[in-house]
Formats: sequence, structure tokens, C-alpha cells
Amino acid sequence: MLTPLGGVRTEAYDRSVLSFVKREPSAVLLGAQLAGVLLYPFMEGDVGRALFSLFGIAVLGLVVLAVRSTPSLTWIAVLFGIPATVLLLIQAVTGDDALLPYSSAFEAVLYFYAAGALIRQIVEDHIVTRDELFAVGAIFTLVAWGFAYTFTVCQAIEPGSFSAAVDASADRTWMELLFLSFTVLSSTGLSDVVPVEPFARSLVMIEQVAGLAFIAGVVSYLVALTVLRARGEVK
Repeated sequence: MLTPLGGVRTEAYDRSVLSFVKREPSAVLLGAQLAGVLLYPFMEGDVGRALFSLFGIAVLGLVVLAVRSTPSLTWIAVLFGIPATVLLLIQAVTGDDALLPYSSAFEAVLYFYAAGALIRQIVEDHIVTRDELFAVGAIFTLVAWGFAYTFTVCQAIEPGSFSAAVDASADRTWMELLFLSFTVLSSTGLSDVVPVEPFARSLVMIEQVAGLAFIAGVVSYLVALTVLRARGEVK
């Protein structure tokens, strides 16, 4: 008697979880990326490479799901998501980072496209839903991840593009490049990791502009829309 009841409860729980993921994909994506910030330091080294790749595949699926919930074209996200997933699988099996720049290139394009899709979703209607509030955070993390992957490609093409306070001449780790991306996008500028080559500096300047545009555009739009709704000027 216990097994069927347990099975029913488990099935009902699974349905509720899937329903939440489909209903608020931006919230799930944001949660996964923030979890990644805490987990990435433990994924560095030989053992963590496979976990890093598998976690990246899971996040790619959430990114595609988030795009699917928007008016944008899902097939474009899938077009870049499939090769990125295949490359990450190969890296997970072989433990070789030789394909990392190639998978990072596909992931960067996918993340930027997903950020644009979420922005489009927000500005095309005049209703601020709970998932759209989570989408604001997801857009920030998507852009931060996208530039971190771009920095990875840049470093592979031109070694020594980025320096740091510790072991300045070494290639920067993923966590260091993600840290740089977050500090640049948020205009914090801690200067622990810095671009030293001209093209790397150009990428950082573009991210600085993107960070300002995010605050000036998306956040201010939602604030203005909320104020107008409070005044009854927007239905």
C-alpha cells in the first residue's frame, strides 16, 4: 500500500516541479547560475572538469527553455546549443580542455541571444510579472557569463590577454574570468584581474557599455512601468 501512495506522491511532486520550471524558467535559470558561482571553485582541477562540463550542459538546457518562453526564435538557441552541448560532452568524457575555446564561442553567442530574448519579452508587454522580475537578474547573469566565455576565447587566441595579482603570466581560470566579467558589468572594478592586451581591453570596454545600458534601459523601464501602473496610467 505504501509504494503506490509514495509513487503517486512522487509523480505529483515531479509534475509540480516541472510545472514551476515551465512557468518561471527565468527564476530557475537565475538560481542555477547563482548556484554555479558557488560551485565553480570546487570544479577546478582534473576531477572537476567533467562536472564543470556536465553542469554547463544543464545550464544550456535552462537557457534554451528560457528563450522558448519568449517571443524570440527557439531554433536559433537550439542551433548554438547543440554544438556547445556536444563539445561539452566530449570534454566531460575526455577531460581535455582543448575544445574549451570552441564550446565557449557557441555558449557566448547563445547567452547573448538569450539575454536579448528576455529583454524583448520584458519590453513587448506592459505587465510586470514575477518571472520578468527574475528575468532582470537572469539577463545580468547571462550577459556576465557571455562575456566571460568571450574572454575565454580571447585568451585562447591571444595568450596573456589578461593578467592578475597572483601568477600574472599564467592563463586565467574560468572563475577569474567570470569574476572579471561580474566586476566590469556591475562597474565595481576591483582590479584583481585586468586586461592587458588591446583587444582584451576593447572587449572589457564593450562590457562596460553593456552594464550601463542594462541599468539605464531595462531596470529603468521596469521602474517607470511600475510607477505608471501605480498611478493607473498603464493597464
